[in-house]
Amino acid sequence: MAAFCLSVLAAVGGQIIAGQKSLEPVPDKVVVLTFDDSVRSQFTNVRPLLKRLGFHATFFITEGFDFKTNKQDYMTWDQIKTLNDDGFEIGNHTRDHMGITEKTLPQVKEQLEAINEDCRKHDIPKPVSFAYPGNAFHVDALPILASMGIQFARRGGSPEYSYDEGGGVAYEPGKDHPLLIPTAGDARPTWTIADFKKALARAGKGTVPVIQFHGVPDHAHPWVNTPLERFTGYMQFLKNEGYQVLAMRDLSRFVDPSKKLADPEAIIRERIKMIHGE
Repeated sequence: MAAFCLSVLAAVGGQIIAGQKSLEPVPDKVVVLTFDDSVRSQFTNVRPLLKRLGFHATFFITEGFDFKTNKQDYMTWDQIKTLNDDGFEIGNHTRDHMGITEKTLPQVKEQLEAINEDCRKHDIPKPVSFAYPGNAFHVDALPILASMGIQFARRGGSPEYSYDEGGGVAYEPGKDHPLLIPTAGDARPTWTIADFKKALARAGKGTVPVIQFHGVPDHAHPWVNTPLERFTGYMQFLKNEGYQVLAMRDLSRFVDPSKKLADPEAIIRERIKMIHGE
């Protein structure tokens, strides 16, 4: 027992305290896959491919658009439950796909609670990851998200890059606020394997590219459609190159989400100045 206590005390310098785990260094080949908007093809096409390749991913669920009546284009909650049972992460994307703006801030809690309640009804764990609908964010939403138990929140590639480009930057643990994680690449129907590789290449040492997909294919939102054949090529590239393919919640391996930054937008301003000279 004494030896055990000494070993615990010795581990304090290595950040292992009272059951806490030490953080891992970010691997050279790692990527986070995210899928937005509850699109049915994520279940029929994406799910079996990711399972076969042994990949993790986060599916951000919303009941927006015509989710409740259009089951040709959107998943059922039973299918979402199956994704969870398969080991994939179910994230929150608001009930109504509501953009996060100064005007909508009073509704954020209700919007998240609605998805949390649906998860509870289907024995799905309360989401700890969130994606900003339409990729728009407001910094005043951060304490609201934190109060709802959200540990990681993904934004788009904007404002560093315009939404239309589908580009972005890699997530820098310790510099990016965990509730403002940028997208490195937002897949477009015009993407080729070269564009996918470009998004991955935005990650340097110690950073993580987070890739944003919608439907594979996406008939309801053709501007963010990804053809299945091309998506299959992207995933096979990751497998062939030995990438660790993770969900958003897996970022806790590399960063402590409870450690927030005093100025959440400082790194964003720095990047904009570096990229655009503003």
